Amino acid sequence: MKIINLRFLTGLFLVLLSWYLNWSMDGLRTHLLFFPLWLGYILTVDSIVYFRKRSSLFIRSKKKFILLFLISAPAWWIFELFNLRTLNWIYAGKEYFTEFEYAVYATFSFSTVMPAVFETAELVSTFNWTNNFSSKFKIMLTISGSWIFFITGLIMLFLILLFPGTLFFLIWISVYLLLEPVNCWLGSRTVFDNLSDGNWKPVVCLVTGCLVCGFFWEMWNYYSYPKWIYDIHFANVLYIFEMPLPGYLGYIPFSLELFVVYNFISGLFRIENDSFLNFD
Repeated sequence: MKIINLRFLTGLFLVLLSWYLNWSMDGLRTHLLFFPLWLGYILTVDSIVYFRKRSSLFIRSKKKFILLFLISAPAWWIFELFNLRTLNWIYAGKEYFTEFEYAVYATFSFSTVMPAVFETAELVSTFNWTNNFSSKFKIMLTISGSWIFFITGLIMLFLILLFPGTLFFLIWISVYLLLEPVNCWLGSRTVFDNLSDGNWKPVVCLVTGCLVCGFFWEMWNYYSYPKWIYDIHFANVLYIFEMPLPGYLGYIPFSLELFVVYNFISGLFRIENDSFLNFD
């Protein structure tokens, strides 16, 4: 219990200190504070999860917990590559860094995305209201269905490249459609492992967890520097922090994309994750 308390206090300290410094200091600072801020968030949430269910990502496997950070960085770089074409966001202050410096700082920051979402999703799963999402509505991914998914994902990918100013939003769907059938073919974990039994709770928890993280990402970004600034093209309306309200819809499929990317990589390296990621 002392270790758990120490992790909670360490996480809370990192959040409060990094948050205060990030919003009170002038000049460049967020490139140094983003990682400790979100590491603090992750440790704090992990501790709360443990208090509520006597299990957590950190407790179940410290090795896989660290692996989440290593997988998260390249996972987000995928979307940065998409953004070279769609130009939905830019980083104000990036010009003060060399390309190498930017890549290093950005990679450390991106490494927190996946563990933050999965930790928050598991925290959401500890609340009783999430137990209401089991039903007779079952969905299975058949072989023919998996090919439809994959081909649709490929078509979306080409459409994004051809019409980035209009169809940019397909980014947040195409990655899922491309990788989910691959996971199915490889025998890796998929979203449909639960949906085929009528269990929608993991999906609800992932989506909710990602929306919660989205709120904190956008809130903490608002007074940051460097910071990201959005251009959602024809949907730049009703701003909440720097993000237009329609942009928050992207966090819904993004949660599933993170899940399939993790399952894809862990499947390739034969890393068992059914008992590690637990949103039931």
